[in-house]
Amino acid sequence: MSYPIVVLISGSGSNLQALIDQSLQGKLNINICAVISNKADAYGLERAKSAGIATHALSHKSFDSREEFDTELQKIIDQYQPKLVVLAGFMRILTETFTKHFEGRMLNIHPSLLPKYKGLNTHQRAIDAKEAEHGVSVHFVSSELDAGAVILQASTKIENNETADTLATKVHSLEHIIYPLAVKWFSEERLSYDNGQAILDGKAIPENGIRYHKELI
Repeated sequence: MSYPIVVLISGSGSNLQALIDQSLQGKLNINICAVISNKADAYGLERAKSAGIATHALSHKSFDSREEFDTELQKIIDQYQPKLVVLAGFMRILTETFTKHFEGRMLNIHPSLLPKYKGLNTHQRAIDAKEAEHGVSVHFVSSELDAGAVILQASTKIENNETADTLATKVHSLEHIIYPLAVKWFSEERLSYDNGQAILDGKAIPENGIRYHKELI
């Protein structure tokens, strides 16, 4: 039986597409029950429709507060009874009530080697800081922005002539590898969350997560 998940997006949905592709290829035993976006024109909704997945557009601009939006979003998600919620480029800061409701069963992907460069414009910030490497992290979602327990990271070298755009392209390719892998671990019940700690195969994951290498797949 396929593992039920719901995916939240705000944009193009390239990580969503990676999950859809691996599911179709039999590499992921998941059922994407629904894709929800806070932007009606998000291209990721078209990706979902093309794959026969239910979609919802819920504009945060239609609500007077963040709390009201999150309450309605939670209602939509809960009607699908997913075992995992996947944030795939969902550009919203979530309330503590919402994150507590899905604690331990909600993942996010962030384009930096956390705890470095939380928030936005991570690629340019890494270049400006003259970092030797940059990358991406998959983590459990907590009430603090980009601060939940890190599960998995992948890195790439920052070249001398690197721009934010070229670095973003390299990081995106890593995202499409490690996010499906983390979802796979969770769906196979190898990955779990206990009292703020990410656990894989019964062992605590180090604070900065597991560094990706090909043997992990």
